[in-house]
Amino acid sequence: MSLASGDGLEMLIRRLEGRGLPPLDMYKARCLQRRVAVRMRACGAGSMAEYIRVVETDPEEAGRLLATLTVNVTGFFRNPETWTRLRTLASELPGVLEGQVKAWSAGCATGEEAWTMAMVLASSIEQRGMTVDGSSLSVDATDLDQACLHRAEKGRYLVADVGPNPSVLLGRWTRSDGVELEVGDALRGCVTFLLHDLGRDPPPNARYDLIVCRNVLIYFSREVQVQLLTSFARVLRTGGILVLGKVETLPVELRAQYEVLDGRERVFRRLA
Repeated sequence: MSLASGDGLEMLIRRLEGRGLPPLDMYKARCLQRRVAVRMRACGAGSMAEYIRVVETDPEEAGRLLATLTVNVTGFFRNPETWTRLRTLASELPGVLEGQVKAWSAGCATGEEAWTMAMVLASSIEQRGMTVDGSSLSVDATDLDQACLHRAEKGRYLVADVGPNPSVLLGRWTRSDGVELEVGDALRGCVTFLLHDLGRDPPPNARYDLIVCRNVLIYFSREVQVQLLTSFARVLRTGGILVLGKVETLPVELRAQYEVLDGRERVFRRLA
């Protein structure tokens, strides 16, 4: 199997334009090469030219490549230390103090992280004696994988997939029959799932108290990372919090705009 990084990839990118994929040139070249190689092996394509012929003749292949590019690894309270830290900080968010908090789960995959955010924020709202509903809590959960969004909207997950999660918040905000776990009615009207391409689309809203975008930026080129994080900075309120993945960090150009609240957990507060 031959996967050239120059003309072959550029030709593939041109062939895939307008087929519902994000701009492939925004990905790190090495990452893109690995993902395309996975699909080439799956198709039995021995060269980039052969794979391009598959793309041109199989209308489903662009979607399969998209699924390979958007690795959907998620879970409720994934990396629990991060969520423990965020729970201690949530009560200080401007929107929580004002009684109307807005958050964004960027790259929400099948929704577990977005629902986790909603649980953490709802808990802080309740602690202040307020009712949790769509007027006090609004979470935009976005992804470019429509199939994942359909699953996320249902808010139902197999208990076996959730695993022995120790968070008491699951018991408060979900119900279970032992086979399935379902998000409770109180949170249903608080989370909106939206088809959104981080590489092309503007943020869904213009004012957030919390943005969580974990393990998404690592796939993008540095130029695209700076563009996305600059976009986040524009829509994050003063005093708002940004959470990144544990192997991600802020570019030098943006560090003056944030206070590091927890370097290990990649939690940052937006400065004025």
